[in-house]
Amino acid sequence: MNEAPKELLNVAKYLRDPAQSGLRLREGVVNGRRVEYFKGKSAVNAILKDSFAHKSRPSASDREEASEILADLVRYQFVVRCDRSSESDTRMLRLNPQQTFNEDSYYAWLYEGSQWIVVLGGIGLVAVVLAGVMFPLWPPILRDGAWYLSVAGLGFLGFLFVLSIVRLILYVITVVVASPGLWLFPNLFEDVGFFESFVPLYAWDTPKKPAAVAGKQAQSAVAEGETGEETKKEA
Repeated sequence: MNEAPKELLNVAKYLRDPAQSGLRLREGVVNGRRVEYFKGKSAVNAILKDSFAHKSRPSASDREEASEILADLVRYQFVVRCDRSSESDTRMLRLNPQQTFNEDSYYAWLYEGSQWIVVLGGIGLVAVVLAGVMFPLWPPILRDGAWYLSVAGLGFLGFLFVLSIVRLILYVITVVVASPGLWLFPNLFEDVGFFESFVPLYAWDTPKKPAAVAGKQAQSAVAEGETGEETKKEA
């Protein structure tokens, strides 16, 4: 792998980046080691995408040329050819004695990409642990700041807890008094951003229509529109 041409290394980096290549990576186990693997056909499709074309990478105009590039990845041991143990267990892989490339086979990554993020994460973890251990040696202003931040964090968690109880009580009351019920901060526990969680301030609990009903209504609306257009044409 260390002796591989630089342009082949750029191919490996491209395929390891799903945002660029769109290559679907699956998780498997080879000889007790957890790996990521892909199907040869998917890698060929990724190389034939427009995003692959770059002066730092070899060119590929058809599936045959793309397969030759991927065969070089196998030759320089960026990937290894594997077989799945069975269709029912797609995670267990075993090495194929014939290390060649074809679109119907599966290939596990030996190349793990740049490790600088892992290194920085390890350094950051050690720094946090050391900072916690050395807390008594912090300057008074830093210790006071850390105390205020912890109190603010606990206060915010307490606020969310109280708010959750209040909004539930309000909803139960309004369900009885003014159905269908009123939610305070309806997006509070939805999968949205922090500020979007508090917008809008309130909303009525309108039940969502089933997908089948919504689909029928949409079809009816389209049919009515087509009928109206035909009526206009006849007029």
